[in-house]
Amino acid sequence: MRDSTAPGYDERLGVPLRWWVQGFMFTASVWLAVLAALPGSAAWTVTGVTGLLVATLFWSYGSARISVHDGLLRAGRARIEARHLGTVDVLDPEQARRAAGVDADARAYLLLRPYLKRAVRVAITDTADPAPYWLISTRHPDELARALAALREAPTAG
Repeated sequence: MRDSTAPGYDERLGVPLRWWVQGFMFTASVWLAVLAALPGSAAWTVTGVTGLLVATLFWSYGSARISVHDGLLRAGRARIEARHLGTVDVLDPEQARRAAGVDADARAYLLLRPYLKRAVRVAITDTADPAPYWLISTRHPDELARALAALREAPTAG
């Protein structure tokens, strides 16, 4: 049963508008290049398929979600119960870059997007879990950290 007083969190890591603009420009470039080599109908077909592939790729890549509800943290396809969550660190862009690079632990669970510069690092206390922490890109790291703190402090359903 969900505790209605506990704040939740939900975020979709959709690709930014500039990626869509660049995808449109790429598709337009394909149309122009193919139009010079093929008849108009074939050029439109190739362009339509290219545009559909670009849109599908962006939609799929940006469909990852982060949610904090019902005693669980969900990040992408992974989920973990609140009782296994340790400290939560909000990382600035430089800290997030280092945490995902030179300071990374190969066992960590990562949900990273290159267009999101900030992240949170959530320590995992479950000894059976091989991941020492989760590193999660987010647009709202402070809000996510608050929701995770509230989740950890919420009484567990008996």
